[in-house]
Amino acid sequence: MFRMFAPAALVAALALPAAALDLSNMTEEERANFREEIRAYLLENPQIIMEAVAVLEERQQAEQAQADLNLVANNTEALFNDGYSYVGGNPDGDITMVEFLDYRCGFCKRAHTEVAKMLETDGNIRLIVKEFPILGEQSLLASRFAVATKQVAGDEAYKGLTDALMTMTGDVTLRSLRRMASTFGLDADAIEARMDSDEVTEEIAQTHALAQRLQITGTPTFVLQDELLRGFLPYDEMMALVDEKRR
Repeated sequence: MFRMFAPAALVAALALPAAALDLSNMTEEERANFREEIRAYLLENPQIIMEAVAVLEERQQAEQAQADLNLVANNTEALFNDGYSYVGGNPDGDITMVEFLDYRCGFCKRAHTEVAKMLETDGNIRLIVKEFPILGEQSLLASRFAVATKQVAGDEAYKGLTDALMTMTGDVTLRSLRRMASTFGLDADAIEARMDSDEVTEEIAQTHALAQRLQITGTPTFVLQDELLRGFLPYDEMMALVDEKRR
């Protein structure tokens, strides 16, 4: 690790011969002296350690960002044109945002308000919603009901129901879901009958498989054009990224 800190500076201070920098050729006394001088130098200049940590973190972040770009590029069709995910906002918008969500996730509930504000203030964003229930049986129950609603009653019914699910408090039960559906004038019996169908199971399974390929382990997770955004971001930060993509 210490050889990262440009040993030439230490050599100048210690007047060590260049060959002495080859630790394998040092005597035990030279090696001990060299280590002691490095220790003393770092104790006198501890900020160097923090500088090295900052450089390492920057490199790791850059590597992760590039890896995420590659993941998105390798899964564009499944992300943007799977043929079953809900598409909202402006379907012809110049910016596409994909959201992986779980109705029981507190940060997803916060993000729901921010995303709604984005779509309201910017009429040129295309939103794709991916059902990604990962927080237990109630999450899965809610997603199955939502997907079944979309398949039975269409996108408009799905949008209304999912908005209600995001603001819902208390436990998710079949009874509470049926009651919610009835407030929208939906056929709760038909939706319930669809919930455990192969079509609903397959849609959720495909989204889970996509999330696994993208190395997504939490919600909310967004894909904004070519960029993977892991976690909640407030409205201002999201809109700044949208503006950046347009530039």
